[in-house]
Amino acid sequence: MRSILITGCSTGIGHHAAHALHDDGWRVLATCRSEADCARLRDEGLESFRLDYEDSASIATGFDEAMTRTGGVLDALFNNGAYAIPAAVEDLPVEALRQNFEANLFGWHDLTRRVIPVMRTQGYGRIVQCSSVLGLMAMPWRGSYNATKFALEGLTDTLRLEMRGTGIDVVTIEPGPIATAFRLNARKQFDKWIDWERSARADDYRATLVPRLYKAAEKSTPDPFELGSEAVTAKLKRALNARRPKAHYYVTTPTYVAALARRFLPQRMIDAMMAKA
Repeated sequence: MRSILITGCSTGIGHHAAHALHDDGWRVLATCRSEADCARLRDEGLESFRLDYEDSASIATGFDEAMTRTGGVLDALFNNGAYAIPAAVEDLPVEALRQNFEANLFGWHDLTRRVIPVMRTQGYGRIVQCSSVLGLMAMPWRGSYNATKFALEGLTDTLRLEMRGTGIDVVTIEPGPIATAFRLNARKQFDKWIDWERSARADDYRATLVPRLYKAAEKSTPDPFELGSEAVTAKLKRALNARRPKAHYYVTTPTYVAALARRFLPQRMIDAMMAKA
């Protein structure tokens, strides 16, 4: 039975992937930030325990728990689970950006560094990072998330090069819009950190970002490019099962379009397109 450690399993991509791989016969170690969510996953038939990227102690204890359960072996790691702090970059507090990097990058790096020696000793392993289309191309109002995902792309590409010849494959998945609670979580961060009414961009917030965040639940027409979490799971399975996995797996039409635009279009044209997004 192959084993995989998955983070961010309370909802969305991680939750779907954990159940799908469990159904396929994997031993899934499904982690969440809160113990209450872990208890719910255990009721659903999964092995679950706490691991919070923003809590270095929980990363250490979560990793140790995984190793205890598997006898010190691990076939795969799926780093997943991230959030956005929507705002104009000029209104983004440094502490908010620092916390976002802790959750979206530094915690991932901490866990990955713990896993690599295990996989090196085995002589095999697969590390899969859930990045984003926003790691390929920036969009306005998403500066914090853009920054964490661009950093993740660079760090992961470097790791992939350095792991050549070790038996450890490093893969990045780049989803575009996926139907999850991502926007609701972003709204919570926005309320926590952003004093938009005092911003020089207050009128822009009122006209664009605030309606987008607070009226999301009232949408009657779905995003034509939005896919369910199963689309990410399908690419994850390909990344895990391929004898020689690709370095990057794109999910949703916007990701393919962004990759092509970045390759073939001048930056001025890209900027004009993305400023309207």
